[in-house]
Formats: sequence, structure tokens, C-alpha cells
Amino acid sequence: MGKIGLRIASPVGHREERQAGTRRWLVLGVMCLSLLLIVMDNTIVNVALPTLQSDLDASTTQLQWVVDAYILVFAGLLLTMGSLGDRFGRRGALAVGLSVMGVASILSSFANDADQLIATRTLMGVGGAMIMPATLSTITNVFTDRRERAQAIAIWSATAGAAVAIGPVTGGWLLEHFWWGSVFLVNVPVVVVALVLGQLFVPTSRDPAAPPVDVPGALLSIAGLVALVWAIIEGPGGWTDPEILGGFALAALLLGVFVLWERRARFPMLDMSLFRNARFSAASAAIMVTFFAMFGSLFLLTQFLQSILGYTPLEAGIRLLPIAGVMMVVSPLSAKLVERIGTKIVVATGLSVAAVGLIIASRLTAGASYPEVLSALVVLAAGLALVMPSATESIMGSLPLAKAGVGSAVNDTTRQVGGALGVAVLGSVMSSTYGSRVSDAISGLPVSAEQATAIHDQIGAAMRAASEIGGGPGRALADVASRGFTDGMSTAFIIGAAALAFGTAIVTLFLPARARDHDALAVAGDSSDHGPATHRGNGQRVDTPAEPVDHEVAPPPGRVRGDRDRRAGALSVSLMCVSLHNNSCAATRS
Repeated sequence: MGKIGLRIASPVGHREERQAGTRRWLVLGVMCLSLLLIVMDNTIVNVALPTLQSDLDASTTQLQWVVDAYILVFAGLLLTMGSLGDRFGRRGALAVGLSVMGVASILSSFANDADQLIATRTLMGVGGAMIMPATLSTITNVFTDRRERAQAIAIWSATAGAAVAIGPVTGGWLLEHFWWGSVFLVNVPVVVVALVLGQLFVPTSRDPAAPPVDVPGALLSIAGLVALVWAIIEGPGGWTDPEILGGFALAALLLGVFVLWERRARFPMLDMSLFRNARFSAASAAIMVTFFAMFGSLFLLTQFLQSILGYTPLEAGIRLLPIAGVMMVVSPLSAKLVERIGTKIVVATGLSVAAVGLIIASRLTAGASYPEVLSALVVLAAGLALVMPSATESIMGSLPLAKAGVGSAVNDTTRQVGGALGVAVLGSVMSSTYGSRVSDAISGLPVSAEQATAIHDQIGAAMRAASEIGGGPGRALADVASRGFTDGMSTAFIIGAAALAFGTAIVTLFLPARARDHDALAVAGDSSDHGPATHRGNGQRVDTPAEPVDHEVAPPPGRVRGDRDRRAGALSVSLMCVSLHNNSCAATRS
């Protein structure tokens, strides 16, 4: 009878396993779709700035704030929103964030003036800060098997990296066929699909200990991060200006007080002891230098393609799509490499390869062809694709599941700060060479003071002025401007490569080659969502995985959930977010 019973029950168990596996990868698809929305919205607006300037009669300062209002609010709220997601539920945070993003996108589409658009972009930043930490923390809670979690995070990272290639392409196409509001209205269908699928398939997860909200910590982190990111964004206008130095000083003070408060608080929003774990801190440093190099280099390469090689924004975006293709191929492979040779070697190798890519890019000249650009892009993208998923998995695997939201927010914050620094620092390095060259070239030319300022600040303005002037003087201005830009860009790329080399040294010295997951993951298969919370050695409660909460059937007796999880890997490719998006960052901001 026992054997007959086993034969009858076995097909049911296998069917439940397949259904659970399918649901996990559907959850990943929803998370990638939500992430695509955030990353794309970060960059798509740049393509529309010239149109916004004419249609809304926006000033240069207003255009800058259309971009920066989103970035400031988004970066400032990430830690707080990640913590609130842990406390009150990540699926709820995702749903609220998507709803806010959808409403704000509609309002942005029909804004009557630039000030209204700045306000609605600020609201979009609030929604984005709710969505992004919820995506990665949900993935960590759903994929409890280490190998599958590494694959899922690799796909998530590939989406984040590849999505730095579809925004300007999509934005350029929309502007050619519709009005400027379409670049915001395009978010709405994505929001609706993600909301519906999220309610159907995404399980609920939260910290079962339900600690009280750390209000002082939240306020200090918001104020400190906003001050830091503001100073970084405004820095290229004059790093030694009293306002900029004051912004950095205020950020240092507020974030220093935040650290002191978190170390003494009974229920801290961010446990500072996490940074003593090299798997967490060294991987976070690797993510920061990666985004420093990626955002800074793409900021300059986008201008190079448009102003030096003469491509339109849409054509330039299309020519950056190979970045997306390489990342979509290499990122999932990185998980398998980590299994074989360990995190340290994969991340260090990726940083080194990316540095080589920037060195290749530093050799580009004003007369370069697109194949030369392509070779640098492919090498750079391959290196970044090795680093991002491996370092992200290291960060998330070192955390208790109860704190996955705030851990994800730390990962996202390092990306934002690193990216903003990359654009500001590498952009400033380029401008120092370019500005001095064109200042001499425009003396004596028939240009107004306003034109002279624009030429000094923007390579695009210089090339337009050269075309208007024409003749020998125009050709001379174009030659000086293009050479000044490429020389400055080359120096900036060398500095970016040095930053990646510094990251390689940190990873080599401090990142563990291999490390076991946090205790919360190790016992995941033995926990129930409704049973007692799992405890760490120090008595701190951590939550059980979200996976079986209200959608999945618990594994049959005697079976380990990890065995069940490994069967679903083949479904990941079909659920990969259709993401290709070009990061022009703030290239067209002015």
C-alpha cells in the first residue's frame, strides 16, 4: 500500500513543483518589468528636453530641474522606502509605487508649464523610490535556492544595465510620431500590466518582527542623501563654490549623525554592523565604481556620437544598443561563473575588463568611425555585465531576508550616488579641457555673449555655431571644439579606468571568494510563513522566505525546496524584460 500511495502522490508533487517554479519566474518577470519602468524613466526624458524648451517655454534652469527633481527625490527616499517595504510589506510598496508612478506620468503628460512638470516629476521620484527596492528584495525572498537566486539577480541586473539603452531610442521614436507628453504617457500601460500581474503572482513578504519605524533615521537619511546628490549634480558648475562646499559639508554632517543614530537606536533602519561584512561592503564598493564608470562614460559617449560623429539622438541611441545585447548575454552567464570560480574572481575580472574597455575608448578621436566605438562598447559592457549581477547577489545573499528591502535600497543608493558622481566628475574633467580650448577659439568670432557661454558649456552649441558661422572660421571652431572634447573625453576615460582599477584592488583584497548565505536563507526550507520566526545566533528575528506565503504549495515531506527550485531555470529567458535603453543621463539637459 505504501508503494502504491507513493506512485499516486508523486505526479501531484511534481505538478506542484512545476507550478511553483513557473510562478517564481513569473514574479521575476513582473520585477523586471517594474525595474525597466524606473530605469527607462530615468533617461527617456533627456531626449524630450529640446522639445520641452520650445513647447513649454522652459528656461535652462527649469529644464535642469525637470531632470534633477526626479533624481534628488528618488535617491533621497530609497533607504527609507526600502525600510518601509520591509516593515509593511514589499508587494504593497510595489503596488503603491506603481500607482504613484502611473498617476504622476499622466499628470506629467498634460502639464501646462515647466513648473507643473517639475512638480509631477518630483512625484514620479517618490513612486520610483518605492518600486526599485521592492523589486530586488522580492526576488531575494522568492528565490531561496542560491543557484536560482543568482540566476534571477543576474537577469534583474541585465535588465537594469540593458535598460540603459531603450529610453532615448523609445523617446526619439515617440517624439518623431507624437507630442512630447508621449514620453511620459508610455509609462501608463507598463504600470497597468505590472500592477495586474503583481496582484496575481507576487507573494506578500515583510519583516515578521515588525519593528517600529525609525523616524529620526529616516529623516536624517533623506536630508543627508538629498544634500549629497544635490552637491554632486551642481558640482560641475564650480566644485569650490561656497554653495557646493556647503552642500557637501551639510551632507557629511547629516549622514554622520545618521550613522551615530543608527548605531545607538534600538530599532535602526539600517544596521551599521552589516558594513563589517566584507561580502556586503566590498560588493557595494564594486557596484559604486561600476556605475561611476558606466554612467560617466555613456554620458560622454552619447555626446560624442551626436555632436562629433553627427548622429541624431535616435541614431545615437540605436548605436548604443549593443551594450544591451552584450549585457543580456553575459549577465546570466556570470551566475554560472560564480558557481565555478567564486565571486571574487568574477567581480575582479569584470572590473578589469571594463577598465580595458574605457582605455580602448580613450583612444577615440574626432575622426573615429563607429566600429571603433563599438569595440570599446562591447568590451566595456562585457566587464560591467560580469560585475553587476555577481556583486548584487553578494550584497543580497549576505543579508537576513527580513532586511532585504533596506539591503536592496543600499544597493540602489550606491548605484545612484556612483552614477551621479560619474556624470559629474568625468563630465567636469572633459569640460576643463574643452572649455579652455573653445574659449580661445571664439575670441574675435561674431557671437553674442549668450552664444559664447553656450559654446563654452556645450559641444552641441559649439558645432551649431560653427555651422552658422560657416567658411574658414566656422571650420576652425568646429575643429577646435571637436578636438577639445575628444581630448577631454580621453582624459576622463583614463580616470574612469583608474576608478575601476581601484575597485579591482578593493575586491581582490576584501571580497570573500565564496561565502555561505545568511542564516535566514540556510534554514529557509525548514520555515513556515505562519510558524515562529527564524532566529540568528544573536537572537534577532528574521523573516522566512516569501515564496510559500499565499501562492505556493509547501514542498512534500522529505524534499528540500532547493531541489524543487532548480527545475525552473529554463523559463527565465522567456520572462526576461524586453529592455534596451540608452543612458544619455543628462547629456541633453542643457
